[in-house]
Amino acid sequence: MNELNVDVAVIGTGTAGMTAYRAAKAHGARAVVIESSHYGTTCARVGCMPSKLLIAAAEAAHAMQHSAPFGVHAGEVRIDGPAVMERVRRERDRFVGFVLEGVDAMPDEDKLRGHARFTGPHTLVVGDHTVITAARIVIATGSTPLRLPALENVGPGIVTSDDVFYWDDLPKSVAVIGTGVIGLELGQALGRLGVRVKFYARGGSIAHITDPEVLREAGRVLNEELDMQFQSKVVRAVQEGDEVALTVSDALGKENTERFQFVLMAAGRTPNVHDIGLEETGIERGKDGIPLFDARTMQCGSSHIFIAGDANNERPLLHDAADHGKIAGDNAGRYPDVRPGLRRTPIAVAFTEPNIATLGANYRSLCEGGKRKFAVGEVSFANQGRSRVMLQNKGMLRVYAEYGSRRFLGAEMIAPRAEHLAHTLSWACQMRMTVDQMLEMPFYHPVIEEGVRTALRDLAHCLTKGESEINASDSEPGT
Repeated sequence: MNELNVDVAVIGTGTAGMTAYRAAKAHGARAVVIESSHYGTTCARVGCMPSKLLIAAAEAAHAMQHSAPFGVHAGEVRIDGPAVMERVRRERDRFVGFVLEGVDAMPDEDKLRGHARFTGPHTLVVGDHTVITAARIVIATGSTPLRLPALENVGPGIVTSDDVFYWDDLPKSVAVIGTGVIGLELGQALGRLGVRVKFYARGGSIAHITDPEVLREAGRVLNEELDMQFQSKVVRAVQEGDEVALTVSDALGKENTERFQFVLMAAGRTPNVHDIGLEETGIERGKDGIPLFDARTMQCGSSHIFIAGDANNERPLLHDAADHGKIAGDNAGRYPDVRPGLRRTPIAVAFTEPNIATLGANYRSLCEGGKRKFAVGEVSFANQGRSRVMLQNKGMLRVYAEYGSRRFLGAEMIAPRAEHLAHTLSWACQMRMTVDQMLEMPFYHPVIEEGVRTALRDLAHCLTKGESEINASDSEPGT
């Protein structure tokens, strides 16, 4: 066994791990990174970038197939499955290549390959070749697709989102298990590319929506295009030749069997923290096995161990993983001088059509603790000018603000171009703007953002009305 002594050991070379490594090095620390699998981030290899490539192809096909209402009549649309997937893989490999260039630029002595496992609070064994003693350790082990017990050991027809981007051709049919962001994005894209797709969800959730009104609207809008069965449970699956016979029970317990070329498990991802010897560290863990940590510092308890990115399951998104990594790496590099790092306003987007986005405090979190202390404004995009011009006039935006301060708190939406609306609103949220200040900002005409102004005007009215009612209630005798 080789022996290595370092200041900081970073387990994982995804977005969080690479950022943590660079941050620790910037503090002059002797740092190493350990990778058990492929170099290259989840985002570049099997996540956000290849999925957007598939979605872009789907958008092109959908636009050609639905141009008649504009008076534009296309000829027969032919979808070349092998060509679609070849471009997805080619461009995916290009994005991965950019990541690998960064890895290649690192000194060879700072990179170790092999599975890392704790053997003590300060010690790691890597594969069967190296023992590392580290003053500080950053866990950035990422995540893997969640696998369902009922779909284990069935056959090649059971796949995860990681497998999709290695396909050579588009399949004939796919059952998507889950209506989270990954399942919805891939399922809708495949459907628009001519694949027969059906969604099955154990509950009634859609993406990251918590607002019941937005959820209801999302279900209505998406069901116009997608075949979605909620309150369903996978009973069994059997590989029968090139197809999988999937049996699912509905909300009443009635079972039905359908056949698909593939069954895509898209019920979420699980942090890779269960096979790295955390029991040897002495740090406290939650019921899910994830170390308890401070979201401001990424520090596990008061220890010398930090956790970042998908591994901590706080906000499993690339931009948050980068922030996590920077905070963890800075604190590992200057330990024991541990400081809170920059945490930005939460923002999440599902690149469905319409987009689904949430930002700031969501509806569920604002309702915690009983009595509601916030006002809600909303707008429907059914008759919003620019949206109607583009024939994308579907969806709803709901915005939230605090009584008294009138500070903007957050929003949830299913809306056209919501990826852009969410950014505008998240900046206002991070700047702690009031609704009145937001309404003083410029709004061009005609743009989708005018729908944001309508929602903010409704929110301002609801704030004023609610504050008047609260003041009246407070002044009543005996209260």
